[in-house]
Amino acid sequence: MEGFNRKEGQHMNMNTTIPQSNHLKDQLRDMMEPTAEASKEAFQAMGTATNEAAGAMQNSFSTALKGIQEYNSKIVEFAAANAQSHMEFVQRLAGVKSPFDFVEICHDHSRQQLETLTEQAKELAKLTQDIAGSATEPLITGVEKATEPLRKGVGKATRARSY
Repeated sequence: MEGFNRKEGQHMNMNTTIPQSNHLKDQLRDMMEPTAEASKEAFQAMGTATNEAAGAMQNSFSTALKGIQEYNSKIVEFAAANAQSHMEFVQRLAGVKSPFDFVEICHDHSRQQLETLTEQAKELAKLTQDIAGSATEPLITGVEKATEPLRKGVGKATRARSY
């Protein structure tokens, strides 16, 4: 493209401004490439972190489900033991011959049931703690592992922006 240079009174080629424009483009590209690369790495790190966190959550939920199944099995076991104890109590009451025997059988059964229920409650509490610990451990470990590349990626992006 040609134009007229008023100062010199001659025609000039408009393409002479292109090298200066290309130089600015090159400078701009040189400034933006590290930022773009750091952003790309950060997005990749976020994708990896998301996948690892999802895997950790799945592992945690699977562990929790196994723990809940174990807990439910314990509840059924305790219910069966308590039902058996109640049946034995009723059978003993059927053989009562005096009010004193009745009071003694009731007292013994109540004491025995209180001890049994206390032990069952302790066992369930410990099982609950074990389940919570085993279910959260993979989640905590997985989230820490998943966020590590993300933190590194964010650090790179921050360094790339500070020209």
